[in-house]
Amino acid sequence: MTTLKGKMATSKINKSGSTPRINNSEFRFCEILWANEPISSTELVKLCKEQLEWSKSTTYTIIKRLSDRGVVRFKDKTVTSLVSREEARKAESIAFVDRSFAGSLPGFVATFVGGRKLTEAELNELQDIIDSCRKDK
Repeated sequence: MTTLKGKMATSKINKSGSTPRINNSEFRFCEILWANEPISSTELVKLCKEQLEWSKSTTYTIIKRLSDRGVVRFKDKTVTSLVSREEARKAESIAFVDRSFAGSLPGFVATFVGGRKLTEAELNELQDIIDSCRKDK
Protein backbone atom coordinates (compact mmCIF):
# COMPACT_ATOMS: atom_id res chain seq x y z
CA MET A 1 0.00 0.00 0.00
CA THR A 2 1.15 3.53 -0.66
CA THR A 3 1.34 6.64 1.46
CA LEU A 4 1.02 10.20 0.19
CA LYS A 5 4.73 10.35 -0.58
CA GLY A 6 4.73 7.03 -2.40
CA LYS A 7 6.53 5.12 0.35
CA MET A 8 5.36 1.66 1.27
CA ALA A 9 3.45 1.30 4.52
CA THR A 10 2.69 -1.98 6.26
CA SER A 11 -0.88 -2.48 7.45
CA LYS A 12 -1.01 -3.40 11.12
CA ILE A 13 -4.13 -5.41 10.43
CA ASN A 14 -2.19 -7.69 8.07
CA LYS A 15 1.07 -7.86 9.98
CA SER A 16 -0.01 -8.32 13.60
CA GLY A 17 -3.65 -9.25 13.20
CA SER A 18 -4.84 -6.24 15.20
CA THR A 19 -6.93 -3.36 13.96
CA PRO A 20 -5.35 0.07 14.36
CA ARG A 21 -7.21 2.41 16.72
CA ILE A 22 -9.14 5.24 15.09
CA ASN A 23 -9.88 8.39 17.11
CA ASN A 24 -13.19 10.29 16.93
CA SER A 25 -12.26 12.73 14.17
CA GLU A 26 -10.64 9.94 12.16
CA PHE A 27 -13.79 7.85 12.57
CA ARG A 28 -15.96 10.69 11.23
CA PHE A 29 -13.59 10.88 8.24
CA CYS A 30 -13.84 7.11 7.77
CA GLU A 31 -17.65 7.30 7.84
CA ILE A 32 -17.47 9.55 4.77
CA LEU A 33 -14.93 7.24 3.14
CA TRP A 34 -16.92 4.05 3.84
CA ALA A 35 -20.04 5.64 2.33
CA ASN A 36 -18.27 6.72 -0.86
CA GLU A 37 -15.30 4.46 -1.54
CA PRO A 38 -13.40 4.10 -3.68
CA ILE A 39 -13.19 7.86 -3.96
CA SER A 40 -10.76 10.33 -5.50
CA SER A 41 -8.83 12.41 -3.01
CA THR A 42 -10.23 15.54 -4.68
CA GLU A 43 -13.81 14.42 -4.09
CA LEU A 44 -12.96 13.32 -0.54
CA VAL A 45 -11.52 16.78 0.21
CA LYS A 46 -14.77 18.30 -1.07
CA LEU A 47 -16.94 16.03 1.10
CA CYS A 48 -14.81 16.65 4.19
CA LYS A 49 -15.11 20.40 3.64
CA GLU A 50 -18.91 20.12 3.32
CA GLN A 51 -19.54 17.64 6.11
CA LEU A 52 -16.70 18.26 8.59
CA GLU A 53 -15.71 21.83 7.69
CA TRP A 54 -12.13 20.65 7.18
CA SER A 55 -9.55 22.38 5.03
CA LYS A 56 -7.79 20.59 2.19
CA SER A 57 -4.61 20.31 4.26
CA THR A 58 -6.46 18.78 7.23
CA THR A 59 -8.01 16.14 4.99
CA TYR A 60 -4.67 15.23 3.43
CA THR A 61 -3.06 15.10 6.89
CA ILE A 62 -5.71 12.59 8.01
CA ILE A 63 -5.29 10.57 4.81
CA LYS A 64 -1.53 10.39 5.40
CA ARG A 65 -1.91 9.53 9.09
CA LEU A 66 -4.41 6.77 8.42
CA SER A 67 -2.40 5.49 5.46
CA ASP A 68 0.74 5.28 7.59
CA ARG A 69 -1.21 3.27 10.20
CA GLY A 70 -2.71 0.88 7.64
CA VAL A 71 -6.29 2.11 7.97
CA VAL A 72 -6.64 3.50 4.44
CA ARG A 73 -4.89 3.11 1.13
CA PHE A 74 -4.00 6.12 -1.01
CA LYS A 75 -2.86 5.15 -4.48
CA ASP A 76 -3.24 6.81 -7.86
CA LYS A 77 -5.18 9.70 -6.27
CA THR A 78 -7.81 7.24 -4.97
CA VAL A 79 -8.58 6.53 -1.31
CA THR A 80 -9.99 3.20 -0.12
CA SER A 81 -10.38 1.71 3.35
CA LEU A 82 -8.32 -1.20 4.61
CA VAL A 83 -10.31 -1.38 7.86
CA SER A 84 -14.07 -1.92 7.75
CA ARG A 85 -16.59 -0.02 9.87
CA GLU A 86 -17.26 -3.24 11.80
CA GLU A 87 -13.54 -3.84 12.47
CA ALA A 88 -13.13 -0.25 13.71
CA ARG A 89 -16.15 -0.51 16.01
CA LYS A 90 -14.98 -3.85 17.37
CA ALA A 91 -11.47 -2.53 18.10
CA GLU A 92 -12.86 0.56 19.86
CA SER A 93 -15.34 -1.50 21.88
CA ILE A 94 -12.63 -3.89 23.05
CA ALA A 95 -10.34 -0.98 23.95
CA PHE A 96 -13.17 0.71 25.88
CA VAL A 97 -13.98 -2.43 27.90
CA ASP A 98 -10.27 -3.04 28.55
CA ARG A 99 -9.68 0.56 29.63
CA SER A 100 -12.87 1.18 31.62
CA PHE A 101 -13.72 -2.26 33.02
CA ALA A 102 -10.34 -4.00 33.24
CA GLY A 103 -11.42 -6.19 30.34
CA SER A 104 -14.54 -7.47 32.12
CA LEU A 105 -17.39 -7.83 29.65
CA PRO A 106 -19.83 -8.88 32.41
CA GLY A 107 -18.77 -5.76 34.35
CA PHE A 108 -19.49 -3.60 31.32
CA VAL A 109 -22.89 -5.20 30.68
CA ALA A 110 -23.91 -4.89 34.35
CA THR A 111 -22.97 -1.21 34.38
CA PHE A 112 -24.56 -0.53 31.00
CA VAL A 113 -27.86 -2.18 31.93
CA GLY A 114 -27.67 -0.73 35.47
CA GLY A 115 -31.32 -0.84 36.57
CA ARG A 116 -32.83 -0.27 33.14
CA LYS A 117 -35.86 -2.24 32.19
CA LEU A 118 -34.98 -4.29 29.14
CA THR A 119 -37.71 -5.26 26.72
CA GLU A 120 -38.44 -8.90 26.02
CA ALA A 121 -36.97 -8.39 22.51
CA GLU A 122 -33.73 -6.98 23.98
CA LEU A 123 -33.47 -9.86 26.44
CA ASN A 124 -34.04 -12.37 23.64
CA GLU A 125 -31.41 -10.70 21.47
CA LEU A 126 -28.88 -10.77 24.30
CA GLN A 127 -29.70 -14.43 24.99
CA ASP A 128 -29.20 -15.22 21.28
CA ILE A 129 -25.75 -13.60 21.43
CA ILE A 130 -24.83 -15.63 24.52
CA ASP A 131 -26.13 -18.84 22.94
CA SER A 132 -24.13 -18.14 19.78
CA CYS A 133 -20.97 -17.63 21.83
CA ARG A 134 -21.53 -20.93 23.60
CA LYS A 135 -21.85 -22.75 20.27
CA ASP A 136 -18.60 -21.21 19.02
CA LYS A 137 -16.61 -22.62 21.99
